Amino acid sequence: MEKNSVLLLAFFLILSPLVAPSQGKKQTQALGYLYKSKMKGSSGINKSLFKAVDHINKTRVHPQEGMKEKDRIEKLPGQPHVQFSQYGGYVTVDISAGRALFYYFVEAQQHSRESLPLLLWLNGGPGCSSLAYGAMEELGPFRVHSNGKTLYRNRYSWNYAANVLFLESPAGVGFSYSNTTSDYDESGDSKTAADNYVFLLNWLERFPEYKGRDFYIAGESYAGHYVPQLAHTILQHNVKANKTLINLKGIIIGNAVINDETDVKGMYDYFESHALISDETAYRIQKYCNFASENNSESSIECNAATDEANRDVNNIDIYNIYAPLCHNSNLTVRPKEPSVMNFDPCSDYYVYAYLNRADVQEAIHANVTILDHDWQPCSDIIRKWRDSPSTIIPLLRELMVNRIRVWVFSGDTDGRIPITSTKYSINKMKLPVKTKWHPWYLDGEVGGHTQVYKGDLTFATVREAGHQVPSFQPNRALSLITHFLAGTPLPDTSKHI
Repeated sequence: MEKNSVLLLAFFLILSPLVAPSQGKKQTQALGYLYKSKMKGSSGINKSLFKAVDHINKTRVHPQEGMKEKDRIEKLPGQPHVQFSQYGGYVTVDISAGRALFYYFVEAQQHSRESLPLLLWLNGGPGCSSLAYGAMEELGPFRVHSNGKTLYRNRYSWNYAANVLFLESPAGVGFSYSNTTSDYDESGDSKTAADNYVFLLNWLERFPEYKGRDFYIAGESYAGHYVPQLAHTILQHNVKANKTLINLKGIIIGNAVINDETDVKGMYDYFESHALISDETAYRIQKYCNFASENNSESSIECNAATDEANRDVNNIDIYNIYAPLCHNSNLTVRPKEPSVMNFDPCSDYYVYAYLNRADVQEAIHANVTILDHDWQPCSDIIRKWRDSPSTIIPLLRELMVNRIRVWVFSGDTDGRIPITSTKYSINKMKLPVKTKWHPWYLDGEVGGHTQVYKGDLTFATVREAGHQVPSFQPNRALSLITHFLAGTPLPDTSKHI
């Protein structure tokens, strides 16, 4: 194995958000396995630049009459009273294969749904559930109590700013499925983008009131691939149709996998700058490791030893939030612990796992569990035969900017896995002129983070004291961030703003 392959393998074996319950797959395994395969010359994984399917056949868009009301969720078990509508169910993206994707949709709070945009949220992995993480632990309207049975309100839910659609994709993730088992052997970035696009076309037929509505895509981690790829597919088909099929206005990605080379280098530089590894280890990584894929000339022995030591040094903390406590007791409680949206419970994975495996919950959200041969899992092992994963998505970001699509990139500054250094290196690689120099942004009289705006409508923002899953750790700052993104307004640059 060439030196860079070893470097990337060492990096990605421990890459991806959160640890899922011991009963299920671990999200930390997802990118690790993908990139272990990716670095094998015989893997068959296509690492070249993403290219969308040229044309999605109109026969994949089907009548949806009556389906919306069938998908209405009257009330989730253990849910407090709310004044917005919820929906859950399936959209078939390939009838012949019997492939269907599961979604959960929450309309905006109270009477604002008709004036607010539609926002799609995607979690990464690849292979991890947007229902488990995005909806239940990050930006959805509810969080799960420690008893695994009841819910409490998230007063910083993103449906205060938008109508929010959570999608479990590709097929094989969460409750999404295919009746053709070979589909699970053919997953990859391109097929995921195509299926997500077909899902949107059909979903908009089911919810026609959102046709023509301003549409935005958001996501984190490996969704740094999913989001720009879906945006590219939407633009391509709008051009081919010579009309706006989907009214895409912008994308926003957080702690995102963007560019393999800078992701790796930035991680180890973050370790050094945050005293997670010794100066000696950092020096040896800088001396012996070359992360540029086109240069494998130096010996890998010293580099491997140094990176192995670095990885051991960070093994005993939550690398996805380097200052966060660990979960020391995963047992559910008879009575719910006093919940706090502002103080994220590190054992939340276990509460969500228990809740979404309840039969009454699955019935309420219209999940088809008869197709599962196991308990619902937060992450899938479909990535074991992943077909394509580009080494960079920077060209897609450039393309979106050329087409005047708003692009925001954000970074929780306590994430050590896809840290702020990685994201800054990736953006710097784009060599964009600066429009508004680096400065703090504010919320409630305090610094919420820092931001810099580039010509071409790309905004980079940090979120202070947030880990890999920004809305979990800083929900109020995350809501402020998404509100300004959707409005197309700069983040507040004075403490007088609230």
